[in-house]
Amino acid sequence: MKILILGAGGMIGRRIAAAVAEAGTIGGQGVTAMTLADIAEPPVPQAGGLSIAAHGLDLSEPGAVERLLADRPDVILHLAAVVSGEAEVDFDKGYRVNLDAMRAMLDAIRAVPDWCPRLVYASSLAVFGPPFPDRIDDDFAPLPATSYGAQKLMAEILISDYSRKGHVDGVSLRLPTICIRPGAPNRAASGFFSGILREPLAGLPAALPVPESTRHYFASPRAAVGFFLHAAAMDTAPLGHRRALNMPGLSATVGEVIAALRSVAGDAAVALIRPEPDPLVATIVGGWGMDYTAARARDLGFTAETRFEDIIAAHVEDELGGRIAKGAGA
Repeated sequence: MKILILGAGGMIGRRIAAAVAEAGTIGGQGVTAMTLADIAEPPVPQAGGLSIAAHGLDLSEPGAVERLLADRPDVILHLAAVVSGEAEVDFDKGYRVNLDAMRAMLDAIRAVPDWCPRLVYASSLAVFGPPFPDRIDDDFAPLPATSYGAQKLMAEILISDYSRKGHVDGVSLRLPTICIRPGAPNRAASGFFSGILREPLAGLPAALPVPESTRHYFASPRAAVGFFLHAAAMDTAPLGHRRALNMPGLSATVGEVIAALRSVAGDAAVALIRPEPDPLVATIVGGWGMDYTAARARDLGFTAETRFEDIIAAHVEDELGGRIAKGAGA
């Protein structure tokens, strides 16, 4: 089996590449070659007999997609995107990368006879927009409130139609907010959800811009990797023509997130969180869905954490070597 990972330099892409390199299999099938691609050349994980190539290129540039598809990969994991804030500010770039490049890739695949690769696409719950019920089921109609959400929804529709015609075997994964994201803080509206955990666990202060009553929907990076690996090998027949799935996650208030931090790392860690109200961030976050049933995905075998303590524990194990910073422990 040959694997192509687009967006392989991102947080989830790097983890998927490392997991495949370590296991050498996906769903019990042996992987012989893996190609990694991103706007900058992604790191290559250590692997035994697995052949790995890495490329730095822009998927929206002429010829880039055809170059990556030349060896006809069996599985394509598509995580490359212009993210939400940038897609809103730079309208042309968002559509060029998030939609036009997807159409170009699908047409390049369609042009090759006798080839129907599995395509797993990183979509987003941003395909939905308000007003929301308290808990969103799988029949809730997508109605994006951002350009990013619109681009993701249009890509989903393309994947479903090209799957219907037999050109690809596609699955679109609508991801929850992935938390705790490692690395430095960023300016994303959702970034504080990771920051109020990541920084205190490292012994650093963190700003909280919203009330503790704010509710949101989460999954860990570890769960996200599991989503993609499961989708790469699952039986897609039960999907029919509904190729997009809301992924499982954990609904929690900020207060519940902080309580989980206290149970793992103690009062000293919680004391590092400083309320700094930001009405704009509060308004943006307040316009997102708070909870999803994800019944179809759960029935198909996708899983995520059910306790926020487990999300924190996964971060401590995967990113901190199992150690909480001195002064932030229980």
